[in-house]
Amino acid sequence: MKDILAELNERRNDARLGGGQKRIDAQHARGKLTARERIELLLDEGSFEEFDMFVSHRCTDFGMENNKPAGDGVITGWGTINGRQVYVFSQDFTVLGGSVSDTHAMKICKIMDMAIQNGAPVIGLNDSGGARIQEGVDALAGYAEIFQRNIMASGVIPQISVIMGPCAGGAVYSPAMTDFIFMVKDTSYMFVTGPDVVKTVTNEVVTAEELGGASTHTKKSSVADGAFENDVEALAEVRRLVDFLPLNNREKPPVRPFFDEPGRIETSLDTLIPENPNQPYDMKELIHKVADEGDFYEIQQDFAGNIITGFMRLEGQTVGVVANQPMVLAGCLDIDSSRKAARFVRFCDCFEIPILTLVDVPGFLPGTSQEYGGVIKHGAKLLFAYGEATVPKVTVITRKAYGGAYDVMASKHLRGDFNYAWPTAEIAVMGAKGATEIIHRADLGEADKIAAHAKDYEDRFANPFVAAERGFIDEVIQPKSTRRRVARAFASLRNKKLENPWKKHDNIPL
Repeated sequence: MKDILAELNERRNDARLGGGQKRIDAQHARGKLTARERIELLLDEGSFEEFDMFVSHRCTDFGMENNKPAGDGVITGWGTINGRQVYVFSQDFTVLGGSVSDTHAMKICKIMDMAIQNGAPVIGLNDSGGARIQEGVDALAGYAEIFQRNIMASGVIPQISVIMGPCAGGAVYSPAMTDFIFMVKDTSYMFVTGPDVVKTVTNEVVTAEELGGASTHTKKSSVADGAFENDVEALAEVRRLVDFLPLNNREKPPVRPFFDEPGRIETSLDTLIPENPNQPYDMKELIHKVADEGDFYEIQQDFAGNIITGFMRLEGQTVGVVANQPMVLAGCLDIDSSRKAARFVRFCDCFEIPILTLVDVPGFLPGTSQEYGGVIKHGAKLLFAYGEATVPKVTVITRKAYGGAYDVMASKHLRGDFNYAWPTAEIAVMGAKGATEIIHRADLGEADKIAAHAKDYEDRFANPFVAAERGFIDEVIQPKSTRRRVARAFASLRNKKLENPWKKHDNIPL
């Protein structure tokens, strides 16, 4: 019996060493943690239960039968984050470059199946050289099995990908189908074809960092939702994100203790809106002053800054926030901001997270680049996402809500539950100057008359009261009481029941 136990311990120790101490040292020298160190940091201490520690590949080509490391380059299992169950896989770059084989993929598929069955999130820590070339089509088949499970899990359980090393070729498509993608600056990158292939095919000379680094994907492509300085910070932020999310689509997000007065009055909000209607202000100030303890977890902070998305808590309950940002492009909607917000709204709706929308939008961004890029279809994505969402929706219009953009931003007409406006709100088809020049075209040459007409238009329409008279605004509220009114609105909607007509699935304008 002792011999068997000694053998078990020896095999475990070998498996835990991965590719050996030399490769572990090389991983550390690159500023990266090992696959096991990452799991230890991500999960609660002592909570990790590993599966398939001794699985090895079955390949017999190219001398691979003589190199069969235990675990086959990925560590899989489950554990807890702040006491709540999650499943995790962590690719081990020290073992065959973390490359994906048939059995490597099988291990990942196994925990994804368990996660769907047991209703718990999946977190993938990606650090892989891609498909294992020695296995050929078997490796590709393994990838496709993972893809299929990503699709089946979508909208059922939260899926989070953390890119902590190279991620190339087919390896990028699995993270692309997950709900959130985080990257580590300087040590991670994602691309379908690498710099060498790009140079061969298009003659472009580009580095891996320029082609698919964290900066590229958080600022330009919007593939990634956030980038962090190192492995430690990235894993800490994933823990923080998981705390906002439900375990699955049949459960509510966790309710956390809060130490903030729900009825807190913020008198500084009464002067947040500048006197000059064209002067910007920071919408994040309003978000922080409405949230419990001022805590806000922003998603895609570096992309499409004209709209803000993220999570906060109200009375301890998770709320998704979508807000126009007047500091960037005057808060206009455009292609990028519409896509960013639509994706976020659909995620919240999948997982029963209520949505707070803060509106200051002068319209859609004009220009040929927007029209040629399909702003009509992209803007329709956000319109569609809000209209189909059945979760509680509370909207506060702080200043401008012009034209079609007023409709798109969770208006009463898209089944908004509570639609509030500040007294500074201007709800109209367009600004006074543009409207006057159309209505009173005959007086265009006479500046005094145009100015008088513009003043009349402003007095009549540049306020929230016309919309309130129609019932499109439920209440014109004092800015300082926004937290109290929004908190009470969401509290009244906790048992909301709304179902869309039966359908196999919708056909959102993609």
